Amino acid sequence: MGDPHGVGIVGLGVISRAYLETLADHPELRIAAVADLDPTRSAAVAAELPGTEAVSVERLLDHPDVRTVLNLTIPAAHAEISLAAIDAGRNVYVEKPLGVTFPEGRSIVDRATSAGVRLGCAPDTVLGTGTQTARAVIDEGLIGRPLSALAVMVTPGHERWHPDPDFYYAPGGGPLLDMGPYYISALVHLLGPVRAVIGAAARLRTERVIRTGPRGGQTIPVRVDSHVSGVLEHTGGALSTITTSFDGVATTAAPIEVHGEDASLAVPDPNRFDGQVRILPLDGRWDPVQARAGYAEASRGVGLVDQVRADPQRPPRAGGEFALHVLEVMTALLRSADEGRRIELTSTVRRPTPVPYTGVEDWKEARAAAG
Repeated sequence: MGDPHGVGIVGLGVISRAYLETLADHPELRIAAVADLDPTRSAAVAAELPGTEAVSVERLLDHPDVRTVLNLTIPAAHAEISLAAIDAGRNVYVEKPLGVTFPEGRSIVDRATSAGVRLGCAPDTVLGTGTQTARAVIDEGLIGRPLSALAVMVTPGHERWHPDPDFYYAPGGGPLLDMGPYYISALVHLLGPVRAVIGAAARLRTERVIRTGPRGGQTIPVRVDSHVSGVLEHTGGALSTITTSFDGVATTAAPIEVHGEDASLAVPDPNRFDGQVRILPLDGRWDPVQARAGYAEASRGVGLVDQVRADPQRPPRAGGEFALHVLEVMTALLRSADEGRRIELTSTVRRPTPVPYTGVEDWKEARAAAG
């Protein structure tokens, strides 16, 4: 296997815990350094990980043992940190979205290409058995030619559970840029790239109240649209209708449904790695589909593992070009809503290589066997 691949993590907020669960003792990786604007955070994380240094961002980017920077900063800082890491000759894997704007995302991809480094971006949930099994069903022709899809995400907003939710309501946030990457990434895996979009959006509440943590009861401003709907025209001809909202209590709609000539397909929550795929043939009933593709029992960070394992014949499945296309879909939807017109996209992407059914958690079995 060789020496473990050195990783440096920038940003140790809430989402970092999910990544650490996957990466902290992975035999192919070693977390060499961590950095955060709050040095007490980085010191606390380093104390949990033997051999990991708590350092400044500048030191992390120059650290001799860091080959890949895992960028878990807030969206507004994604471009700054990713570009700095690329300029330092490091590979990058960044939390979604790739950037706040499409030009930002394009600059990151172009810089990484010029520097000859690898670039990856969340979400990697779509590499799990949920979305990948649904993709296998479609690719095997079990629903016939796909004609349309529906994607729905409705929540009351992240101020219910996040102690510092400000960035969800600032540029780079909102339900589309925050949660849309899961749904749009899944739709592109299932139906291919998007050629044009039509969008509509609303912001009917200008303030939110934090419900938890030391700032509980504090009011924060809403600076972005909190309900976004749109239609995606896929290059293959299918139409996807998407709704992402921080303005509802809940929904009974399936996270994603794909409708074909011969059957309909219910796809589980793309914010999760697993979940039950169900198929409804003509004159039939909803039947479950056994998991047949995807990384089994996966968790956040598997996209980084996939990137480290990639080679020239099999590029990273959660790669930068894919994330850039998803970012353009989202920003074009918002632009369409603002301008009141259909927007044709300038980017496209090939669907990533399917993930065969595999236990990416092989290292867990190895650890257990080793006692």
